[in-house]
Amino acid sequence: MLKIENLSVEVRNEPGNIILTNLNLNIPNGEIHVLFGPNGSGKSTLLQTIMGFPQYKIVEGKIEFKGEDITHKSITERAKLGIGISMQRPPNIPGLKLQRVAEFLVTQNNETTAEIGRVAKQMDLRNFLSRDLNVHFSGGEIKRSELLQLLLQNPTFILLDEPESGVDIQAMRLIGEMTNELLGTSPRKHNQPWPKNKSGLVITHTGHILDYIHVDKGHVMCHGHIGCTGAPSRLLNDIRTLGYPECVRCHTDPFKDVNITTI
Repeated sequence: MLKIENLSVEVRNEPGNIILTNLNLNIPNGEIHVLFGPNGSGKSTLLQTIMGFPQYKIVEGKIEFKGEDITHKSITERAKLGIGISMQRPPNIPGLKLQRVAEFLVTQNNETTAEIGRVAKQMDLRNFLSRDLNVHFSGGEIKRSELLQLLLQNPTFILLDEPESGVDIQAMRLIGEMTNELLGTSPRKHNQPWPKNKSGLVITHTGHILDYIHVDKGHVMCHGHIGCTGAPSRLLNDIRTLGYPECVRCHTDPFKDVNITTI
């Protein structure tokens, strides 16, 4: 689904301000991956680069989506190919109603406006459709609005930047359930395999979203590149126990400085 090779990215109009360096990532069709990492490690930059945000410039490497080189395609072109993103801090847009955005999205997918009502009811956002996009929305309301838009867009590859940030405990279950629907990883019945409808990359700091969604693989990003890859639950446990630098060192060289008497 997504293949990134030797990707190096700098801030546009700031030559030499490199954020990502020689980054490689492969997300197969039908897999959901999670990305851990400390603040400032480049996680959000990676998601926005995959989406084609113009403030970042690819100076080396390439991005392929479904076998097609999208390295120099625009946000619009990538969205039409089936990539969608939920930003951590989307902008406020006075004068643009959430209803208008929702109507545009269902039109693009040949859905009826009844779909807007269905999803808005699920997200408890019916009273927000007449409001300006993100204006005076709380953190949790913004997250629900972002998920509503993605559900109506119905992309095949989903980028989620900290879907649980700014969300209180009461709203977390709703966010988790709707993220499940978005990713196509609804709870399975006994002995049934996880459905594999879509692929995605999810950033999380707390790991709370992992209580609600099935994730196939985890990655830890440090200093603009992916330091290690492994089972999401083990990585999260090691991060909480050891911290990011030691977690990366441990997984990269698991036999270094190990006391044999502890095995």
